[in-house]
Parts: sequence; C-alpha cells; structure tokens
Amino acid sequence: MGKKVNFHTLGCKLNFSESSTIARQFEQGGFERVSPTDAADICIINSCSVTEHADKKCRNIIRKLHRRNPDAIIAVTGCYAQLKPYEIAEIEGVDIVLSNNNKGETYQRVLELTKKGKTQVYSCETDQITTFFSAFSSGDRTRAFLKVQDGCDYCCSYCTIHNARGSSRNIPIAEVVSQAEAIVAGGQKEIVITGVNTGDFGRTTGESFADLLRALDKVEGVERYRISSIEPNLLTDEIIDICARSSKFQHHFHIPIQCGSNKILALMRRRYTVEKFADRIAAVKRAMPDAFIGIDVITGFPGETDADFASSRDFLESIEPAFLHIFPFSERANTPAVELPNKVQSSVSTARVKELEELSNRLHYQFCSKALGSVASVLFESTERGGFMTGFTGNYIKIKVPYNRKYINQIVDVKLLSIESNCDVIGQIIEVE
Repeated sequence: MGKKVNFHTLGCKLNFSESSTIARQFEQGGFERVSPTDAADICIINSCSVTEHADKKCRNIIRKLHRRNPDAIIAVTGCYAQLKPYEIAEIEGVDIVLSNNNKGETYQRVLELTKKGKTQVYSCETDQITTFFSAFSSGDRTRAFLKVQDGCDYCCSYCTIHNARGSSRNIPIAEVVSQAEAIVAGGQKEIVITGVNTGDFGRTTGESFADLLRALDKVEGVERYRISSIEPNLLTDEIIDICARSSKFQHHFHIPIQCGSNKILALMRRRYTVEKFADRIAAVKRAMPDAFIGIDVITGFPGETDADFASSRDFLESIEPAFLHIFPFSERANTPAVELPNKVQSSVSTARVKELEELSNRLHYQFCSKALGSVASVLFESTERGGFMTGFTGNYIKIKVPYNRKYINQIVDVKLLSIESNCDVIGQIIEVE
C-alpha cells in the first residue's frame, strides 16, 4: 500500500495554489492524498504569518498532528516558516522546515527523509528569496487559483509580507497562459488570478498586468476570470476597461483600503489617499454598475482615534461597497508599526470590528437585494447542504437552489427570487427547452 500524505494550508489563496501544486507532485510520485483529519505518513503544513493568531494556529496544528500520529513526518513551509524557522523547529514532532525560497522543493526534501530525527532547517534572508514557485490549484472542481506574481516591494508599516515573500517578481505571460490552458484541460471553468501584489505583475519581465489580462482573455475554454485582489493605486482605467469589455472577466473586485483616514493611511505607508480610493471605486462603478466590490479594513492601528475611526466608517458607508473584510490590528515583530505611539486597546479595536461588521452586513444585504427579480448566470458547486446546492453569479452573489447533480460545474441562468438574512439568495433555474 502506498504512503499517505495530507496537507494543512493556512492563510491566503496563494498558499492554497502552492499547496495544491505540491500535492500533485506527491500524487505523481505515488502517494495517496488523504484528508487533513486522516492518519498520514507525511503531514505538510503551509503556514501563514499575517497575524499572531496565524502563528498560533500553525503551532496548534503541529502539536495536534504529532499527538494524533507521532510517527508521521511533519514538514512546515510558508511565511511563518520563513520568518521564524528555528521557533518552529523547536516544536516537538517537526522534522523539516522550509523557507519560501525552498517551498518548491518540498516534495524532494521530504522524500530525502527516511525517518524522524533531528529537525532539518532550510532558511534564508529576505533578499535571498528569488525563486518563483509556479503554482495553480486543482482541488476545487469549479475554480482554480492561478499564481501569477509573488513578493511585494511596498513595505507597508504593519506588514511582514515583504520579509516573508521577498521582492515583487513574476513568471512571463506565456507561462501563465500555458498554465491557464492546463487548468482548462482539467475541466475547471473559472480561474482566480492571484499573487501577493497581483497588479504589480510584470516587474521582472517588463510586461504589465493589463498585458496579462488581455492574453488570458484569449485563452479558449476559460469561461470566467476573477482578480483575487488589487491595490487601488494599481487599478488603472485601462484594467477597468478591459474587465468591463470582456465577457470572461467578472464584475468582482477585491480592493484593500485598510483605513478611510488619510492620517492613518500615511502612518501605514499606503500609496494612496482616501480621495484616490474613492476615485477608483467611482471608476469601477461607472464602467460596471453591478460590480461587487469587497474592501479590506484594519481597525485599531496605532494612532487611530475615535474621530479617525468615525471618519473611516462614514467614508466606507458613503462609497457603498458590497462587503467589508475586517481585521483588528495585529502587531508584528520587525515592522515599523511596532515603534508607533498611541497604541489602541484591543477591546476598542474589537468593538470597532463589530461596528464595521454590522455596516458590512447591511451593505451586503442591500447589494444582493438590488439583484432580486433579475436573471443571472451561476456556476454551481458540488457541495450539498440541507438539500440545496450553491453557486455564484458573475458579480459574486451566492445563490441557493435545490440540489441536482447535473448542474455541478455548470453555468446556468437563474432567476433570483428572494434573499435570506445571511444574504444567500434563493434562485430558480431557468430550464432550457
């Protein structure tokens, strides 16, 4: 019987695409991939370090895996492994720690281990992170996450990503197109374009993100693209126009603002103002009035007063996004924000999170309600819950219909009938005669 391997992926869509690619390498090598809760001979953890909570979650997973299966080889890679490799190496049960520069070698390095023993550590400094691990996910039947860019040169004052991922870099457009074609061959209909700073694509190849979008738009067989996240200062009129004109690029944008106060944005070392952000949102809505716009927000950044927060909240309400992704500030070692005065109490930050969550729920409900009565194309997924299946419209409204296997991984027209309190929309499939 072949050896079994399982995967535990924390954090972003980029990690998900990388874990999926490593998993394919193990499967091609004769390993059986099992679920994260099943016993395995090898356990791979792809870690995140965006917050202290992410670090803690990784440590807890390691300990749980070792208790459950003490003979299993445990390998840890990802951003936490890059930033604190020796801290991880000291945790009982860990056999190998691989930096982000060595992540693509995970299969090879783990295979070289014949048994548990002294922990091996592959580490490097930030300026040595120069490799690009090409990756795309294939675990989801309906959509794939395609990595086109890695690293970030922005060095925001609160963020460890530059330290963990290195400088901005990318693969050539031709290679991205080839991977998109491989995804199509696997039967997936939707591709999510992802990276650390996705809109910065082209830094190492002299190409541009707009060039990439135009090339991907020509790939036959792809029915839908989504851009996972793009910085507001990189969301140009050209990119907006490409998405508006294309039948493949969905009217769905994830744009981080982090705070709606120019004072705090300056302390965060963000590369735009509130006014610039509002201009970009308005440009999207002019070109695509039905666009779903999700926005990242941090509460409790050092120096954020009640007045700053109120100003930020009022600004967010005024631009009417479809959803807010809200995070309390988490202080990270070796970032400039550590040295900033006027820390905000965690209880205050948490209360602000709750206030913004209430705003987000209201805005999301309003956005979805506007679509009631219309007909939308929906890509349905395979999961069945309570006799229903779900899928998403092009502009990311979640639709529920009675479960029917024949609609899995199919794009069909649906009449949007009613909305539930959690913003799921009940639909009725329009049967084609």
